[in-house]
Amino acid sequence: MRLFCLLFLISGNVIAQQLTKQEAIRLTLENNFGILIATNSIEVAKNNKGILNSGYLPRLSTSAGANYQSANSTTSFGGALNPNTGEPRADIEIEDAETQLYNAGIDLDYTLFDGLGRFYNYKRLKEEYNLTELQARETIENTILQLFTVYYEVARLSENEGILEETLRISRERVSRSNYQFEYGQNTKLNVLNAEVDVANDSINLLNTRQQLVNTKRDLNVILDNELERNFEVDTIIQFIPKLKLDEYLEKSTENNVTLLQNESNIRISDYDIKVSKSGYLPTIGLTGSYGWNENRNPPSAFFPGNVADTYTLAAGVSLTWNLFDGGSTITRVKNAKIALDNQEIIRSQVQKEVKRDIANALGNYENRLNVYKIQQQNVLTNQNNFERTKERFKLGQVTSIEFRQAQINLILAETNKNSAKYDAKIAELQLLQLTGQLLNEEF
Repeated sequence: MRLFCLLFLISGNVIAQQLTKQEAIRLTLENNFGILIATNSIEVAKNNKGILNSGYLPRLSTSAGANYQSANSTTSFGGALNPNTGEPRADIEIEDAETQLYNAGIDLDYTLFDGLGRFYNYKRLKEEYNLTELQARETIENTILQLFTVYYEVARLSENEGILEETLRISRERVSRSNYQFEYGQNTKLNVLNAEVDVANDSINLLNTRQQLVNTKRDLNVILDNELERNFEVDTIIQFIPKLKLDEYLEKSTENNVTLLQNESNIRISDYDIKVSKSGYLPTIGLTGSYGWNENRNPPSAFFPGNVADTYTLAAGVSLTWNLFDGGSTITRVKNAKIALDNQEIIRSQVQKEVKRDIANALGNYENRLNVYKIQQQNVLTNQNNFERTKERFKLGQVTSIEFRQAQINLILAETNKNSAKYDAKIAELQLLQLTGQLLNEEF
């Protein structure tokens, strides 16, 4: 009786919000930590490929300064006579003589030509942005696949919960029937005890499934960045992609597979690295310009009055620098860049074969699991028919409780196996969609 009460409390009428597949995807794209980091990486790559990081803009700098000096001086004439009076000339004392110096200037430096290194480096930065987008797409695909793996596990456990609840209901009815039959002498106490044992086993299975369901919902809440204890119901309806549509995806898989696209991007980056390195063979032409202002405020001295001098300067120039030989650094960079490109092309051949193998395996797994699901569907119908007939014969006393329980167990296994096969087939389909590059283009 305590066990029945506990089950009643666990299965209380709690209204849970429906979490659709579309809503789950939206929350994942908005809140998932891995996707947020990948999105920030795209922003960094976007900043790097901008004109402000291209090297095409001039460098402009300014400077300014001020100096102040105060001095006291005494000028002695060593007994010299004043020509006007014939008397010895007096010493000249100057106190707090201030000298002020001010300057300001602006300098312009612009590279007109650098051997096309800047041009190809700018293209390289743009290609790195494309690569970062592909890497972010791969992160999103992996996260979406993880999302649905957990989402469908919640769905499977939810359906299994319903199966076990129905099983427990039937087992309870069997206990009541066995008690009535025992009271009227139509049954033995052993049959009553067997029925109660089966109720206990069914109750334990239901409790375990519900705990697994709660734990899996927490896993899903982590992916969605929801509150851990948030309760919800999921969509258990599964629709598979038509074969014709899937065949179209398979034909274009080499064009859309994210791993192959990343490899092609890496090849283009390596090619740009070669061209950037070769720019070291060519000269660099630069343009310089400056404008300056200087002001000197000089105090009066023993022989000259104070003065203020302002100077304005304007200068421009063109420079050419050609590193005819840099000790072999440029040659080494070019050789290493060519080796890196060769490695990327070797990796491309390897990745192409691996992706082709993975798609073939994924397609085989999907078709096999789909066939297993169809067989399990028929198996459920067979076991349902067998259970209903056994149930009627059990009521008439034509089969034993052991036979009835075996038919019940067979039906439970058939229904739970069908649920597992259904979601296994759907996960296999999603894995195939990811390999063909269509996971993010499909409606769920």
